[in-house]
Amino acid sequence: MLYSTMKSIRAQTAIQEKPQPQLKVSTQTQSKKHDEILKNYEAIIGIETHVQLSTLTKAFCSCPYNYGAQPNTSICPVCMGLPGALPVLNTKVDLNRAGVPLLEIVSEPDMRTGIEAAEYAAELQRLVRYLGVSNGNMQEGSLRCDVNISIRPIGQLEFGTKVEIKNLNSFSSMSRAIDFEISRQVLLYSQGQADQIVQETRLWEEGAQKTVTMRKKEGLADYRYFPEPDLPGVTLTEEYVDGVHNSLPELPEMKRRRYERMGLNMQDVLFLTNDINVAEFFDATIAEGADLKLAANWIMGDIAAYMKNEKLSISEIKLNSHELVELISSIKGGTISGKIGKEILFELMAKGGTVKGLIKEKNLVQIADPVEIEKMVDKVLADNPKQLEQYRGGKTKLQGYFAGQVMKESKGKANPALLNKILMEKLSAKS
Repeated sequence: MLYSTMKSIRAQTAIQEKPQPQLKVSTQTQSKKHDEILKNYEAIIGIETHVQLSTLTKAFCSCPYNYGAQPNTSICPVCMGLPGALPVLNTKVDLNRAGVPLLEIVSEPDMRTGIEAAEYAAELQRLVRYLGVSNGNMQEGSLRCDVNISIRPIGQLEFGTKVEIKNLNSFSSMSRAIDFEISRQVLLYSQGQADQIVQETRLWEEGAQKTVTMRKKEGLADYRYFPEPDLPGVTLTEEYVDGVHNSLPELPEMKRRRYERMGLNMQDVLFLTNDINVAEFFDATIAEGADLKLAANWIMGDIAAYMKNEKLSISEIKLNSHELVELISSIKGGTISGKIGKEILFELMAKGGTVKGLIKEKNLVQIADPVEIEKMVDKVLADNPKQLEQYRGGKTKLQGYFAGQVMKESKGKANPALLNKILMEKLSAKS
């Protein structure tokens, strides 16, 4: 299979489009009218998904496939398909992908909205990643979705004319393209121009936020299909299929249900199961005895924020699950404060190391001696007589200010609970 850029395809197969009805609405009245029209029609959506399999070599030869390799450096006569090839003058062509195995997954035409179709595709991406059969990266072309859309008046059983949309490189683009195409077809239908809805392939133009004609739909003869005598048939035994089925890992839906039963809320569940690597990190953390909710909060909070900021995956940061367990335990046990814990966390994610090693190296053990904390509280109150007078005059919000100053004095090491207890006693005492 040859892949050329969408620009090259457009240049070779561009068709002059007839002017289409304007879909944009400029007033609230027009928008309401458009919504009323949409209610009279039902969209029928089906998706063809091509998943590039993560094999070491191509399907029918020993050539490797590496994304981003120099064009035509991973090819041989077999994957070039020389016998019977139909040459086309085109410089945008790269035969490196010729012969790379693809899995085609065809849905039933039972989706109705852009959001529903996009979530279906997203779940497929999670599935192939959980199974390890593909990286599922849409930007690399490892997962491609062609959407088929038709509309019909509510109550009609027969399908309308099917239109295919290509060039969908993200789930959000898929959702927007489908909704635009539904509106385009409904408008044509409602204006008595249903004959302009023809079986064709359209492209989604992200900049213009609209679909445009790529080519009219071809028949089988136009695809130049012919039998390949050198490719033997493949027969899968029932024993082989059962073996594969029994070896499947825990799939996304199963993992979501397990996390729900464990007591996590839906927001936690969806975040933790979206990425197989994050899910495995979380599972490893709680398997070592970490508190369920605390582990989820650390992963979804500071760890996720760091990964997003640094553009790293959880497998690329230096922190491992064992050290996260140690960090949670050290905070929960009172060895270090939560503030110090965050500092250690970022050090571990950026540079690695161990919690115990960093605590010892930086002398970060939490101060839990009441006498020592009392001395720091006395010093802060003595250094801030004006604020103390204001507090005792009714400005009780200054408690947070004093606590912050004591924590600063202790370099973040004072036990928060003990600090607040002693501070309140001092603030409540008569001057």
